[in-house]
Amino acid sequence: MRRLFAIASAATALVLTLGACGSTESGTAGETAAASAPAAGEVLKVGVSPVPHGQILKFVKDELAAKEGLNLEIVEFTDYVQPNVQLQDGELGANFFQHRPYLDDFNASKGTKLTYVQDVHLEPLGLYSKKIKAVTELADGATVAVPNDATNLGRSLKLLADNGVVTLKEGVGTAATERDVTGNPKNLKFQPLEAAQLPRSLEDVDAAVINGNYALEADLKPASDALVLEKAEGNPYANGLVVAAGHEQDPRVVKLAKLLSGTEVKQFIERTYSGSVISVTAG
Repeated sequence: MRRLFAIASAATALVLTLGACGSTESGTAGETAAASAPAAGEVLKVGVSPVPHGQILKFVKDELAAKEGLNLEIVEFTDYVQPNVQLQDGELGANFFQHRPYLDDFNASKGTKLTYVQDVHLEPLGLYSKKIKAVTELADGATVAVPNDATNLGRSLKLLADNGVVTLKEGVGTAATERDVTGNPKNLKFQPLEAAQLPRSLEDVDAAVINGNYALEADLKPASDALVLEKAEGNPYANGLVVAAGHEQDPRVVKLAKLLSGTEVKQFIERTYSGSVISVTAG
Protein backbone atom coordinates (compact mmCIF):
# COMPACT_ATOMS: atom_id res chain seq x y z
CA MET A 1 0.00 0.00 0.00
CA ARG A 2 2.80 2.42 0.90
CA ARG A 3 4.55 1.58 -2.38
CA LEU A 4 1.37 2.29 -4.39
CA PHE A 5 0.89 5.59 -2.54
CA ALA A 6 4.48 6.60 -3.29
CA ILE A 7 4.02 5.80 -6.99
CA ALA A 8 0.77 7.77 -7.13
CA SER A 9 2.38 10.73 -5.35
CA ALA A 10 5.34 10.70 -7.71
CA ALA A 11 3.03 10.60 -10.72
CA THR A 12 1.03 13.53 -9.38
CA ALA A 13 4.21 15.52 -8.76
CA LEU A 14 5.40 14.76 -12.30
CA VAL A 15 2.11 15.99 -13.80
CA LEU A 16 2.26 19.18 -11.75
CA THR A 17 5.89 19.74 -12.72
CA LEU A 18 5.19 19.23 -16.41
CA GLY A 19 2.17 21.53 -16.16
CA ALA A 20 4.25 24.25 -14.53
CA CYS A 21 7.00 23.88 -17.12
CA GLY A 22 4.45 24.03 -19.90
CA SER A 23 2.95 27.27 -18.63
CA THR A 24 6.39 28.82 -18.23
CA GLU A 25 7.85 27.76 -21.56
CA SER A 26 4.74 28.63 -23.58
CA GLY A 27 4.92 32.27 -22.56
CA THR A 28 6.15 33.33 -26.01
CA ALA A 29 3.70 35.95 -27.30
CA GLY A 30 1.08 34.43 -29.53
CA GLU A 31 1.74 30.75 -28.70
CA THR A 32 -1.01 30.39 -26.10
CA ALA A 33 -3.67 31.92 -28.33
CA ALA A 34 -2.52 29.95 -31.37
CA ALA A 35 -2.55 26.65 -29.48
CA SER A 36 -6.09 27.19 -28.23
CA ALA A 37 -7.58 28.49 -31.48
CA PRO A 38 -11.05 26.96 -31.94
CA ALA A 39 -11.94 25.25 -35.19
CA ALA A 40 -13.90 27.02 -37.92
CA GLY A 41 -17.64 26.86 -37.32
CA GLU A 42 -17.38 27.10 -33.56
CA VAL A 43 -18.50 30.07 -31.49
CA LEU A 44 -16.36 33.17 -31.94
CA LYS A 45 -16.00 34.98 -28.61
CA VAL A 46 -15.43 38.70 -29.13
CA GLY A 47 -14.42 41.07 -26.34
CA VAL A 48 -15.96 44.55 -26.58
CA SER A 49 -16.50 47.81 -24.77
CA PRO A 50 -20.27 47.96 -24.10
CA VAL A 51 -20.89 51.19 -26.04
CA PRO A 52 -20.81 51.48 -28.99
CA HIS A 53 -18.85 48.31 -29.79
CA GLY A 54 -21.15 45.94 -27.94
CA GLN A 55 -24.22 47.56 -29.48
CA ILE A 56 -22.78 47.35 -32.98
CA LEU A 57 -21.78 43.71 -32.50
CA LYS A 58 -25.20 42.85 -31.06
CA PHE A 59 -26.76 44.26 -34.23
CA VAL A 60 -24.45 42.02 -36.26
CA LYS A 61 -25.27 39.00 -34.10
CA ASP A 62 -29.05 39.55 -34.15
CA GLU A 63 -29.51 40.69 -37.73
CA LEU A 64 -26.65 39.50 -39.92
CA ALA A 65 -24.56 36.69 -38.46
CA ALA A 66 -26.98 33.80 -39.01
CA LYS A 67 -27.06 34.41 -42.75
CA GLU A 68 -23.29 33.95 -42.83
CA GLY A 69 -23.33 30.89 -40.58
CA LEU A 70 -21.50 32.89 -37.91
CA ASN A 71 -22.08 32.13 -34.23
CA LEU A 72 -20.98 35.05 -32.02
CA GLU A 73 -20.61 35.35 -28.26
CA ILE A 74 -20.21 38.91 -26.98
CA VAL A 75 -18.07 39.45 -23.88
CA GLU A 76 -18.16 42.96 -22.40
CA PHE A 77 -15.27 44.70 -20.64
CA THR A 78 -15.10 48.05 -18.89
CA ASP A 79 -11.35 48.58 -19.30
CA TYR A 80 -8.81 48.68 -22.13
CA VAL A 81 -6.41 46.03 -20.80
CA GLN A 82 -8.27 42.77 -20.19
CA PRO A 83 -9.70 42.44 -23.73
CA ASN A 84 -6.13 42.28 -25.05
CA VAL A 85 -4.82 40.09 -22.23
CA GLN A 86 -7.60 37.56 -22.72
CA LEU A 87 -7.19 37.64 -26.50
CA GLN A 88 -3.49 36.90 -26.13
CA ASP A 89 -4.26 34.08 -23.69
CA GLY A 90 -6.75 32.47 -26.09
CA GLU A 91 -9.81 33.14 -23.94
CA LEU A 92 -11.22 35.31 -26.75
CA GLY A 93 -11.18 34.78 -30.49
CA ALA A 94 -11.18 38.49 -31.30
CA ASN A 95 -11.80 41.87 -29.75
CA PHE A 96 -13.39 45.10 -30.89
CA PHE A 97 -12.68 48.18 -28.77
CA GLN A 98 -9.42 49.85 -29.77
CA HIS A 99 -7.59 51.88 -32.39
CA ARG A 100 -4.30 51.02 -34.07
CA PRO A 101 -2.05 53.40 -32.08
CA TYR A 102 -3.30 51.93 -28.79
CA LEU A 103 -2.76 48.38 -30.07
CA ASP A 104 0.75 49.20 -31.30
CA ASP A 105 1.66 50.68 -27.91
CA PHE A 106 0.11 47.70 -26.07
CA ASN A 107 2.05 45.18 -28.17
CA ALA A 108 5.29 47.09 -27.64
CA SER A 109 4.87 47.49 -23.88
CA LYS A 110 3.33 44.10 -23.05
CA GLY A 111 5.11 41.83 -25.53
CA THR A 112 1.84 40.63 -27.03
CA LYS A 113 1.37 39.71 -30.69
CA LEU A 114 -2.06 40.98 -31.63
CA THR A 115 -3.00 42.03 -35.15
CA TYR A 116 -5.37 44.70 -36.45
CA VAL A 117 -7.80 43.30 -39.01
CA GLN A 118 -10.45 45.86 -39.99
CA ASP A 119 -11.32 49.51 -39.30
CA VAL A 120 -14.99 49.99 -38.43
CA HIS A 121 -15.74 53.37 -36.88
CA LEU A 122 -14.33 56.49 -35.27
CA GLU A 123 -15.36 57.76 -31.85
CA PRO A 124 -14.20 61.38 -31.78
CA LEU A 125 -12.39 62.38 -28.59
CA GLY A 126 -14.02 65.38 -26.93
CA LEU A 127 -13.60 67.94 -24.16
CA TYR A 128 -16.55 68.02 -21.76
CA SER A 129 -17.49 70.08 -18.71
CA LYS A 130 -20.30 70.51 -16.21
CA LYS A 131 -18.99 73.92 -15.18
CA ILE A 132 -18.47 75.85 -18.40
CA LYS A 133 -20.28 76.12 -21.73
CA ALA A 134 -17.37 76.99 -24.02
CA VAL A 135 -13.68 76.17 -24.12
CA THR A 136 -12.86 79.89 -23.94
CA GLU A 137 -14.40 79.95 -20.44
CA LEU A 138 -11.64 77.79 -18.95
CA ALA A 139 -10.33 79.81 -16.00
CA ASP A 140 -6.70 80.47 -15.15
CA GLY A 141 -5.38 77.47 -13.23
CA ALA A 142 -8.29 75.22 -14.21
CA THR A 143 -7.90 71.45 -13.85
CA VAL A 144 -8.42 69.32 -16.95
CA ALA A 145 -8.61 65.54 -16.62
CA VAL A 146 -7.00 63.55 -19.46
CA PRO A 147 -6.57 59.83 -20.26
CA ASN A 148 -3.51 58.34 -18.60
CA ASP A 149 -2.58 55.83 -21.34
CA ALA A 150 0.17 57.09 -23.64
CA THR A 151 -1.70 57.14 -26.94
CA ASN A 152 -4.86 58.79 -25.67
CA LEU A 153 -2.92 61.28 -23.54
CA GLY A 154 -1.09 62.52 -26.64
CA ARG A 155 -4.33 62.52 -28.55
CA SER A 156 -6.03 64.64 -25.87
CA LEU A 157 -3.20 67.17 -25.75
CA LYS A 158 -3.31 67.48 -29.54
CA LEU A 159 -7.07 68.12 -29.33
CA LEU A 160 -6.41 70.97 -26.91
CA ALA A 161 -3.61 72.30 -29.11
CA ASP A 162 -5.77 72.14 -32.24
CA ASN A 163 -8.29 74.35 -30.45
CA GLY A 164 -5.81 76.94 -29.21
CA VAL A 165 -5.89 75.92 -25.54
CA VAL A 166 -2.21 74.91 -25.35
CA THR A 167 0.81 74.86 -27.65
CA LEU A 168 2.87 71.72 -28.24
CA LYS A 169 6.45 71.20 -29.27
CA GLU A 170 6.61 71.33 -33.05
CA GLY A 171 6.17 67.96 -34.76
CA VAL A 172 5.27 65.98 -31.65
CA GLY A 173 1.64 65.45 -32.72
CA THR A 174 -0.25 62.67 -30.95
CA ALA A 175 2.93 61.39 -29.25
CA ALA A 176 2.80 64.41 -26.94
CA THR A 177 3.17 64.20 -23.18
CA GLU A 178 2.82 66.96 -20.62
CA ARG A 179 6.54 67.67 -21.08
CA ASP A 180 5.81 68.66 -24.68
CA VAL A 181 3.44 71.48 -23.70
CA THR A 182 5.42 74.60 -24.61
CA GLY A 183 2.59 77.09 -24.20
CA ASN A 184 -0.05 77.03 -21.49
CA PRO A 185 -1.46 80.58 -21.28
CA LYS A 186 -4.17 79.62 -18.78
CA ASN A 187 -1.79 77.63 -16.55
CA LEU A 188 -4.00 74.57 -16.82
CA LYS A 189 -3.34 71.65 -14.49
CA PHE A 190 -3.61 68.24 -16.12
CA GLN A 191 -4.92 65.31 -14.11
CA PRO A 192 -4.24 61.96 -15.82
CA LEU A 193 -6.87 59.31 -15.03
CA GLU A 194 -7.81 55.88 -16.31
CA ALA A 195 -10.03 56.47 -19.33
CA ALA A 196 -13.04 54.74 -17.76
CA GLN A 197 -12.93 57.17 -14.80
CA LEU A 198 -13.04 60.35 -16.87
CA PRO A 199 -16.84 60.82 -17.08
CA ARG A 200 -17.11 60.55 -13.27
CA SER A 201 -14.34 63.10 -12.87
CA LEU A 202 -16.56 65.84 -14.35
CA GLU A 203 -17.96 66.46 -10.86
CA ASP A 204 -14.49 67.28 -9.52
CA VAL A 205 -12.56 68.93 -12.36
CA ASP A 206 -13.21 71.93 -14.58
CA ALA A 207 -13.19 69.86 -17.77
CA ALA A 208 -12.19 66.42 -19.00
CA VAL A 209 -11.07 64.98 -22.31
CA ILE A 210 -13.13 61.79 -22.69
CA ASN A 211 -12.92 58.90 -25.13
CA GLY A 212 -16.03 58.54 -27.26
CA ASN A 213 -17.12 55.15 -25.96
CA TYR A 214 -17.00 56.27 -22.32
CA ALA A 215 -18.77 59.52 -23.18
CA LEU A 216 -21.61 57.55 -24.76
CA GLU A 217 -21.80 55.17 -21.79
CA ALA A 218 -22.20 58.23 -19.53
CA ASP A 219 -25.12 59.47 -21.68
CA LEU A 220 -23.06 62.28 -23.15
CA LYS A 221 -23.68 63.07 -26.81
CA PRO A 222 -20.32 63.89 -28.39
CA ALA A 223 -21.83 65.62 -31.42
CA SER A 224 -23.71 68.12 -29.24
CA ASP A 225 -22.27 68.00 -25.70
CA ALA A 226 -18.55 68.28 -26.37
CA LEU A 227 -17.00 71.75 -26.04
CA VAL A 228 -14.54 70.72 -28.76
CA LEU A 229 -14.44 67.50 -30.75
CA GLU A 230 -11.86 65.76 -32.93
CA LYS A 231 -12.24 66.06 -36.67
CA ALA A 232 -12.91 62.83 -38.53
CA GLU A 233 -10.92 63.67 -41.66
CA GLY A 234 -7.43 62.19 -41.58
CA ASN A 235 -7.98 60.83 -38.09
CA PRO A 236 -5.83 57.73 -37.38
CA TYR A 237 -7.91 56.61 -34.40
CA ALA A 238 -10.55 54.46 -36.04
CA ASN A 239 -11.62 51.51 -33.87
CA GLY A 240 -11.61 48.05 -35.35
CA LEU A 241 -11.41 44.28 -35.14
CA VAL A 242 -8.30 42.69 -33.62
CA VAL A 243 -7.12 39.06 -33.38
CA ALA A 244 -4.07 37.18 -32.16
CA ALA A 245 -1.34 37.05 -34.79
CA GLY A 246 -1.88 34.13 -37.15
CA HIS A 247 -5.67 34.14 -36.83
CA GLU A 248 -6.38 36.75 -39.49
CA GLN A 249 -7.66 34.13 -41.94
CA ASP A 250 -9.84 32.24 -39.46
CA PRO A 251 -13.05 31.85 -41.51
CA ARG A 252 -15.14 33.26 -38.66
CA VAL A 253 -12.93 36.33 -38.41
CA VAL A 254 -13.10 36.86 -42.17
CA LYS A 255 -16.90 36.70 -42.06
CA LEU A 256 -17.11 39.10 -39.12
CA ALA A 257 -14.75 41.60 -40.77
CA LYS A 258 -16.88 41.49 -43.91
CA LEU A 259 -20.08 42.17 -41.93
CA LEU A 260 -18.54 44.98 -39.87
CA SER A 261 -17.44 46.75 -43.05
CA GLY A 262 -20.77 46.26 -44.84
CA THR A 263 -23.58 48.62 -45.72
CA GLU A 264 -25.94 47.36 -43.01
CA VAL A 265 -23.49 48.17 -40.19
CA LYS A 266 -22.64 51.55 -41.72
CA GLN A 267 -26.34 52.46 -41.82
CA PHE A 268 -26.87 51.19 -38.26
CA ILE A 269 -24.06 53.44 -37.00
CA GLU A 270 -25.40 56.47 -38.87
CA ARG A 271 -28.98 56.16 -37.65
CA THR A 272 -28.10 55.11 -34.09
CA TYR A 273 -25.40 57.61 -33.15
CA SER A 274 -26.23 60.71 -35.22
CA GLY A 275 -22.62 61.76 -35.76
CA SER A 276 -21.31 60.83 -32.30
CA VAL A 277 -19.87 57.65 -33.85
CA ILE A 278 -18.69 57.82 -37.45
CA SER A 279 -18.44 54.85 -39.80
CA VAL A 280 -15.12 54.76 -41.66
CA THR A 281 -15.94 51.90 -44.02
CA ALA A 282 -16.99 52.22 -47.63
CA GLY A 283 -20.14 50.29 -46.81
